[in-house]
Amino acid sequence: MLISKIKNNINNKIKKIKKSQILLFGSLLIFIGIIALSWNSLMSLKDEVYSDMLISFSDNTNAVEEYDTPISNEVVSMDKKKKPKKVEYKPIDYSIYLGVLRIPKISLKRGFFNTTSKYNNIQYNVTLIKGSDMPNVKHGNLVLIAQSGDAWISYFANLYKLKVGDKAYIDYKGNTYKYTIKKIYTVPKNGYVSIIRNYKKTTLTLITCTKGSDKKQTVYICESD
Repeated sequence: MLISKIKNNINNKIKKIKKSQILLFGSLLIFIGIIALSWNSLMSLKDEVYSDMLISFSDNTNAVEEYDTPISNEVVSMDKKKKPKKVEYKPIDYSIYLGVLRIPKISLKRGFFNTTSKYNNIQYNVTLIKGSDMPNVKHGNLVLIAQSGDAWISYFANLYKLKVGDKAYIDYKGNTYKYTIKKIYTVPKNGYVSIIRNYKKTTLTLITCTKGSDKKQTVYICESD
């Protein structure tokens, strides 16, 4: 009698275990089926929306022998006993540039040179990254970098004031291209920047050091209107 009860208990436990295994296996099959059916569409959507580009700054800092484009119309003496000395410069000739970046909100207007120019250097100018597309290239990405801070070469010092929705403009070959900032994010400052953008949009990417941090950089993704 005791043996019979033990057998019945064992059989009942085996049945319960089998049912649990069947349910688990069935759920697993359903889950795998859902993933399999949606995987292609998910990957297609990812590829359709995002393009991840790794930019290295090491190839964009060529040596510069001279720099002849003024950035200021006034030089102020730090000696309180002396009156500030005003130095007049000739107006900047924007026609010498490959293109001109304009951001009215922060009163920025600065030209940039071709990547083959010795003036295309972050130590002296707004710099065009090698591999960038000009704004007339559909779905291309124009990438510009510059320093921030308070140095005379800190052309992107006020980019931190920009927000999603603000406007930027590129003047290129007699045409003006209008962009709207769509995304702002930070990345580690390690010599490389990962650019995530909608590759079905014509894009302008601006990169500079993050205000208040010497370990991060800020990326501004702007899309053509």
